[in-house]
Amino acid sequence: MSAEGRIKELGITLPDPPKPGGNYVPGVRVGNLLFVSGHGPSRVDGKPSARGKVGRDLSTEDCYKVAREVGVNLLGTARSMLGSLDKVKRIVKVLGMVNSAEGFGEQPKVINGFSDLMVEIFGDQGRHARSAVGMAELPSGIPVEIEMILEVE
Repeated sequence: MSAEGRIKELGITLPDPPKPGGNYVPGVRVGNLLFVSGHGPSRVDGKPSARGKVGRDLSTEDCYKVAREVGVNLLGTARSMLGSLDKVKRIVKVLGMVNSAEGFGEQPKVINGFSDLMVEIFGDQGRHARSAVGMAELPSGIPVEIEMILEVE
């Protein structure tokens, strides 16, 4: 099944890309690679749908869901740039950043929310190289920010 078909089957609605909060663009295509800027959780009104430090204000399980939401936001930006997610050949590399309380070490479990979504949509082409790291702070106090690199047609 195509990626677009799978998204429809899963009942996922992809948002339009958020307006950049600084002097950058949502993504850059270089040859057959699409570099998508870091995204966080957001609602239609542009405000973060989640804030706080994982391991203090939010649980690993809560932020697994947030990472999945961030994945949906990233795919919305990718679709807007490509016209269709069926042009994605592979998710190549992901950097997952987690706003972590001191002593929190379950960043990979949080970012699995994103990774599991990519495999649900793209199958084996959704498996990717990944870093999942803890950060002292993230913009606007969001708990998760993710950026990705895609191979595209």
